[in-house]
Amino acid sequence: MKRIMVGVAAILLATTGGVLFWQGHAESRASLPDAPAALGPTSARLFAATALPELPGAPEASQKTREQKRFHRVDKDDDGKITAAELLAPRQKAFAKLDADHNGALSFNEWAAKTIGKFQGADDDRSGWLTATEYAETAPKRKAHTRCSC
Repeated sequence: MKRIMVGVAAILLATTGGVLFWQGHAESRASLPDAPAALGPTSARLFAATALPELPGAPEASQKTREQKRFHRVDKDDDGKITAAELLAPRQKAFAKLDADHNGALSFNEWAAKTIGKFQGADDDRSGWLTATEYAETAPKRKAHTRCSC
C-alpha cells in the first residue's frame, strides 16, 4: 500500500513539474515590443512641449518658517498676539503639580520634593547619607535606543 501511495505522489509531482515547465517555456517565447528609438534633439523638444499641464486646484504647501509655526502653536485664539495667559498656560499645570499646599507659591521643599523623595528612596539603611552603591541607584535610567533599519 505504501508503494502505491509513493507512486501516485511521484506521478503527481512529475505532472505538476511538466505543466509548470510548459507554461514557463510558453511565456519566454512571447514576443517583446521593440525598444523605442533614441530621441534626437528635435524629438526631445517636442516631448517637453507636450508635457502634462499643472493640475487645476492642487493645494500648495504653506511655507511657514519654524518661528511662525512656533508662534501659531502658542497663539491659541489666533488673534496674532500672544497674551501672558497663552504663554504661561502649559507651565501652570507643571507649577500646580509642584505646589503641594496650593498657596500659589513654591517653597524650597516643594520645589525639591522629587529630589528629596529620590534621596529618601535610595537611602536604604536610613542613615541620612548615601553610600556609593546607594548613590548609583539614583542615576537616571537610560532609554534603550533602537537603531534605524533604514
